[in-house]
Amino acid sequence: MEDWVHRALARWPNVPALFGWLQLDRRGRWLVRNELISRPQIIDTIGRNYAADEQGRWYFQNGPQRGYVALETAPLVLRVRGDGDSVQTHNELIVEQPRAVYLDEEGSLLLMTEHGPGAFDGQDLPWALERLRSAGGESIDDALPVALALPSGARTALTLRWSAALSLPVQRLDNAEAPAALGFQRDPQPDPPAGSALN
Repeated sequence: MEDWVHRALARWPNVPALFGWLQLDRRGRWLVRNELISRPQIIDTIGRNYAADEQGRWYFQNGPQRGYVALETAPLVLRVRGDGDSVQTHNELIVEQPRAVYLDEEGSLLLMTEHGPGAFDGQDLPWALERLRSAGGESIDDALPVALALPSGARTALTLRWSAALSLPVQRLDNAEAPAALGFQRDPQPDPPAGSALN
């Protein structure tokens, strides 16, 4: 978070959070009330002040106020950098330490990174698919349908070759199960009022 955010939080610590206004689509674009944000200064400010709370709800800290973000896929959208050899998040954080790779039922790849869970932008998914390898030596054209047919939670015979020194096993994970498995909320909601009883 930027210094001005910390100063605003210290000055106004109890500003109510906003829900249902801000969205992040599957291409890493920000929207306010379903309207695309196009001003680079606003996009950069959101990206620099984007984080998650302890419940896995991602938000933009706009001065003293949090704006919680509805996610179309994952909290981060991954893109191949201009060098063609490295990956960054939609808010320009370089991914250096991927920890796990997941394949959903549609063939999309999710990556657990040091910055949080991310999904490849559809335009950059071919970069990742080209780096898939089959442990059994089969061609990817043959191995990928087998992996897609596995139940969610199963380990596939695929690995993702991230670098010369790092290959990660690929696990099947249905899209609907990704938030619980990877610790984020796609549709964050306010906390229940203090003292309210659950029915």
